[in-house]
Amino acid sequence: MMTITAIIRAKPGHADTVKRALLDVIESVRRDEPDTLNYYVNQSADDPDLFATFERFRDQAAMERHNKSPAVAKFVEVAGPVLADKVIIHTCNELAAK
Repeated sequence: MMTITAIIRAKPGHADTVKRALLDVIESVRRDEPDTLNYYVNQSADDPDLFATFERFRDQAAMERHNKSPAVAKFVEVAGPVLADKVIIHTCNELAAK
């Protein structure tokens, strides 16, 4: 299994735009990506401008399909201009899960 953890920060006043864009991604993942096994979108309870995703893929190919998907491209188009920083991405090999 492959995983991605992404840390995303919206510019002040733009959290709703980023939130909507992330929720659009997850709708596409649910509909179009059977090999994306889990996809979590989180918003910080302490800082509404801070988001995190945790994404779990059957294999490297599934992860690459997701990263090249129209949904991810749309997220970049919509949310990119209102992000405060570059998205921090950690790609990992899953070692254990429950």
